[in-house]
Amino acid sequence: MEITASLVKELRERTGAGMMECKKALTENSGDIDVSAEWLRKQGLAKADKKADRVAAEGRIAVAQADGKAVLVEINSETDFVAKDTNFLTFADSVAQAALSSGAVDAEALKAAKVASGGTVEESRAAAIAKLGENILIRRLARVDSANNVAAYVHGGRIGVLVELKGGDAELARGLAMHVAAMNPPYVKASDVPAEFVAKEKEIELAKMTDKDKAKPADILEKIIGGKIAKIVNEVTLYGQPYVLDTNQNVEAVLKAAGAEVVGFQRLAVGEGIEKVVEDYAAEVMKQAGLA
Repeated sequence: MEITASLVKELRERTGAGMMECKKALTENSGDIDVSAEWLRKQGLAKADKKADRVAAEGRIAVAQADGKAVLVEINSETDFVAKDTNFLTFADSVAQAALSSGAVDAEALKAAKVASGGTVEESRAAAIAKLGENILIRRLARVDSANNVAAYVHGGRIGVLVELKGGDAELARGLAMHVAAMNPPYVKASDVPAEFVAKEKEIELAKMTDKDKAKPADILEKIIGGKIAKIVNEVTLYGQPYVLDTNQNVEAVLKAAGAEVVGFQRLAVGEGIEKVVEDYAAEVMKQAGLA
């Protein structure tokens, strides 16, 4: 398989490894980008896979909260220009309020909910499309209904977080929501991390070790690998991460001091997981003009 510059670029963006290392990885692994990413990690040349960071679609995360209930709704538009339009923002806020009051649990159920103007969310969406001239989609909904402390936080209109906290107070819940927005931990605590993830990380760490280290007694080797895995688990769990509002202690210590426990959290980022088609308008115009 030909190793193209675009393939090297994609692997580099995904792993953070150098250009030459990425080219070598692709050459060694027949151009398979997934296998190459893992190969780079085993060589100690890349950090965790950045594939999940590839965000494309435009839009906004809208929020509504009242009486222990909170919702986030991801609403997508075709361009960032429309996502910042006051008509789009008004529409997004009305959809979030409809989601909160209706009790809808997903985007499909939300279509039939009533907005303040009297029509349904779906009718309001059609009107917004007609007015703004772009396709508009209501993609995802997250909600929490609880007697516990519930925090809803939206950063820049593009990242939204809901946190449910048992114990503690509203201020701590909001601080944790800000932390999740910034650090994006995949799991709450170590017990939530899948065994397959841990096994794969052990395999990678072992592959990165020198022959001299591998020759050490089994109990010593296990302690070395265990320490590395514990560090990795801390990096991917909310409880193990340094708290963004006080990096001198981790989140678990902050929660323990407050006598609190995180029941769960939900995080939405605009366009998460959607591949964006990059248009080359100059090339398209030339093509249509018969110049290319």
